[in-house]
Amino acid sequence: MFPIPVTILTGFLGAGKTTLLTRLLKDPALGDPAVVINEFGEVGIDHLLVEKASDGIIELSDGCLCCTVRGELAATLADLADRLQTGRIARLKRVVVETTGLADPAPVLASVMGHPALAQAYRLDGVITVVDAVNGAATLARHVEARRQVAVADRIVLTKTDLAGDAGLQGLHDAIKALNPGAPVLDAAGLPVAALLECGLWNPQSKSADVAGWLRDAALDDEHHHGHHHGSHSHAHGHHHHHDVSRHSETIRSFALTHDAPLPWSTIEMFLDLVRSTAGERLLRMKGIVCVAEDPARPLVLHGVQRLLHPPARLPAWPDGDRRTRIVLIGDGLDEAWARGLFAAFAGVPAIDRPDAAALTANPLAIPGA
Repeated sequence: MFPIPVTILTGFLGAGKTTLLTRLLKDPALGDPAVVINEFGEVGIDHLLVEKASDGIIELSDGCLCCTVRGELAATLADLADRLQTGRIARLKRVVVETTGLADPAPVLASVMGHPALAQAYRLDGVITVVDAVNGAATLARHVEARRQVAVADRIVLTKTDLAGDAGLQGLHDAIKALNPGAPVLDAAGLPVAALLECGLWNPQSKSADVAGWLRDAALDDEHHHGHHHGSHSHAHGHHHHHDVSRHSETIRSFALTHDAPLPWSTIEMFLDLVRSTAGERLLRMKGIVCVAEDPARPLVLHGVQRLLHPPARLPAWPDGDRRTRIVLIGDGLDEAWARGLFAAFAGVPAIDRPDAAALTANPLAIPGA
């Protein structure tokens, strides 16, 4: 029953979230979902027969639940989990949270990942960002919320591609890659729902962890070596100036921190505490897999947003031969050089040699999942 996967569907005004959501609801691959909608009136589900409604929960004829957020998203999710546990809801296999077009995705992510009561009931499956192929490049250039929506996405879905010319599509792809080099960019036309699900670390089909696919650190490494994601190079390639989104996006970037040797959990925790407390809202999202010195055979999985860190979880074993610690930071105005220097300082100095070693020995930090 638990944890229930949560898919966050975001995208700017007019991007086509409603059309995509309607298609999701019709597809059996979605399972028994609840759809949490910021404003019920914005979503055109009138053609779907509403059987009964109570306490903000609307049950559709196909068994799907829709509910409006009447306050904090966390409270709505907690209520859904309670209804399932007490039998008032018979089945609930997935939750889709549809955000308003102007929403900054980071607080929405924080509601799902950072609330203590929800940590056991839900797991974030992925962030799906819908981008209008006709107006997308101009929207990204003008609106920081749209850039953040693309930057934190696990999957990016392009709508109205049949109305956009080849040059416009190439410019949009360049703009998206400048913001998020690793996320798959998919065409909404004929897109199977299954392609939007299971974006997380665990792959239910192979029954294994897809670390590379989840972290996308290889794509980030490639971008780092070519210098593209620093925003210092033009991505316009001869298109009109307003398509040069990198000109507006130099503050948004993703980068991967890696370390070959196992690290003490205390070192990782202090680094993360300092990054989150210093960066605050500039840290849009953080993903990581860590080789912990106390138990190097079982990697620790990290996931955070802004100042919040989801309770770390352990994998039973490394899925492949790559046992490096890898931490991906997605930030808006986050100083990459500072973060890299801080990580190198923590990772490069043995814990026993640090000035705070005595305090750590006197009050050892708990190791999650030990």
